[in-house]
Amino acid sequence: MEHQGSTNPSVMKRVILVLRRLPAHIVAYVAAKRWAKRASSKLAQHAIPMELKQEFVRELRAGWKSLGEQRTESPIEALSEIYNEQERAIIHRIRHETEIANQNNVTRTEAYRAVYFRCPELHWALLAHLVSRNGGWNMTDLQGELLPRLLDRAYRKQTFLMLERANAMIFQDAYPQLLLYEASRKEGRELFSLLPAFGVSGFMRPVWSQFWRRKDAAMLTTALIVNEQHVIEVPLVRSAYFKEHVTRKPAFLLQTPLQTNAVFMPYGAPNEGAMKLAGLVLENFRSLEERIEFGKRLYAILYGVPEVHRGVLAFVRAVHHSGSRADYAPHLFTKQLRSQSTRSYVEKLDGCKLKRGAKKLASPELTAAWQDVPVEIGGREDWFQETSEVEGYFEQLLIPEVFVISEEHCRAINKIELAVLAAQRLKPSSAQDKRR
Repeated sequence: MEHQGSTNPSVMKRVILVLRRLPAHIVAYVAAKRWAKRASSKLAQHAIPMELKQEFVRELRAGWKSLGEQRTESPIEALSEIYNEQERAIIHRIRHETEIANQNNVTRTEAYRAVYFRCPELHWALLAHLVSRNGGWNMTDLQGELLPRLLDRAYRKQTFLMLERANAMIFQDAYPQLLLYEASRKEGRELFSLLPAFGVSGFMRPVWSQFWRRKDAAMLTTALIVNEQHVIEVPLVRSAYFKEHVTRKPAFLLQTPLQTNAVFMPYGAPNEGAMKLAGLVLENFRSLEERIEFGKRLYAILYGVPEVHRGVLAFVRAVHHSGSRADYAPHLFTKQLRSQSTRSYVEKLDGCKLKRGAKKLASPELTAAWQDVPVEIGGREDWFQETSEVEGYFEQLLIPEVFVISEEHCRAINKIELAVLAAQRLKPSSAQDKRR
């Protein structure tokens, strides 16, 4: 019998092979960091500072304090007791349009896109469109070329369900707000007294009323970021179910080192053969404050850096969202489904390029990767209690020092590939091809 501390020689050889690769990857990582800092600094030279006007913050503070007791929901059967016939018609129409658009990540992402092009003053709609694109890419990664070789089917399904639920919950809350603003434009008067009919927090009513009068997009966008992250905090992030099945699993802790929790915004044409990506990596998904500040920094990049903004708009106009990473990197990814072959994975990447003769990485469209999941939001309680809990989020909007992550994204894919190769080498040869 082998001593407990002994090491299988064949396993040790495979470990050594993996370790030999690490120095080159570390050097490449450091070089990518330096390049990203220089590229970000160059773009930031033309940045437009984003401002949260403190006189408007004081105005909102007064509005929040005067909210008092308000209904947080209005059941359909009670609408006739609260709203007039025209208002009931608007409520029914918006609920119906929201239900249709809340079918899956692709329909939601396109709905945000359409609203933005109808109402470009709604900066949050463009930001939400881009974040939702990232959500779709993360969903299809779970059925793509690499992650199925690292994560078992049950964990991938639970992770998809968490991503899907977050995407659906935010949409169910935010999209009616956007449509109600459109309806207000059409009517020529604000209709934000109808917000409770959609279960929207009282926090948002003074914000929308102020936007109607002031047209300050930065205030509205910041408030929507704060609101939507609170919407998912208790029912999803703090959910005992998702803690047990996703966020407390060892695989979830690999998100930061593998950078699968990055959100980026393509600002170059996808047919150029190289990626231009601006964005950030979220370090701690479980922190409400970090998620809010993360969203604010993304917004500051998107609307504060002119080249990024122009490039993003060109990309959004040209490329409809499918869920496949081939949308922004067709030189690396294909929408074809991953082969179910039992053969071991063979290294394909050389930095940000494919090795000579290598086939593209499989990144399926969302509709091919996952079936639609019924939206089950349930009842919602108003999260907003104290003005002091939100005031700190309205102090400033800062563009981060480093926000160009094209090279970093390539290195992240390389790291996932390296993890796949390491996993294959560390597994016994008899089991090497069974995890699919």
